[in-house]
Amino acid sequence: MAAFVSRYARAFADVVAEFHLDAASVDKQLGDFLASWDGSPELREVFGDPSVPATQKIAVLDQMKAKLKLAPQVRNLLAVLTDHDRIGAVHEVVEEYHKELQSRLGIHQAEVITARELNEADKSSLLAHVAELAKGQVNATFKLDPSILGGVVVRIGSTVYDGSVLGRVERLKEELER
Repeated sequence: MAAFVSRYARAFADVVAEFHLDAASVDKQLGDFLASWDGSPELREVFGDPSVPATQKIAVLDQMKAKLKLAPQVRNLLAVLTDHDRIGAVHEVVEEYHKELQSRLGIHQAEVITARELNEADKSSLLAHVAELAKGQVNATFKLDPSILGGVVVRIGSTVYDGSVLGRVERLKEELER
């Protein structure tokens, strides 16, 4: 990820908070723009063409604003990205904005890796423990990895909690080698 992505994302999250914008509405608007962006190679070509002046690109954006019903703040984010030749990274900026917004709301992203599929009761119980570790709400993604043999590995940000059988064996091996 380029360094500028997080700067734009944080600045946009500041704008959303300052103007008390409805996050769900902003998400919908960004999603609508991204759908148009992804669905139109011509649009991406125009915005990526260095011979097209930024003013013309922003004029196209303003036409889209009316059709997509974009809030002025959403339009301004897209215009700034366009003006600074960063619109090609719009997906990354939006993804980072979502992470920033969730962080501000105290929602932590967690990756839960298990050796077998969990039923809903096991998932709920595990998520309750993960929320305690994160000291807040958790938005978890579950992945299967039979190579961990059993147990669970949880990643919250850069912190890894390894309760897998494979992890225990590796730690035991390290202790025995000492």
